[in-house]
Amino acid sequence: MQPYRNLSGNSGVVAYEVGPEHIRIRFDNGHVYTYDYRRPGRHHVEQMKRLATAGCGLCGYISQEVGKNFAYKA
Repeated sequence: MQPYRNLSGNSGVVAYEVGPEHIRIRFDNGHVYTYDYRRPGRHHVEQMKRLATAGCGLCGYISQEVGKNFAYKA
């Protein structure tokens, strides 16, 4: 996983991993969530990839737009 830059300084996201049709996100509680083209869908996954790369806005986007609509939790 790649560290999340957290440019805002207050994100709950600490790391992410991008795949062709998914993104895995590690939160500060240690849980890793996988979001894929099935859940929550391509549009959301691609937007989360953009935000992860930018290092800003990912946690807010997840809480406001995606919620608990994830594919897997580990």
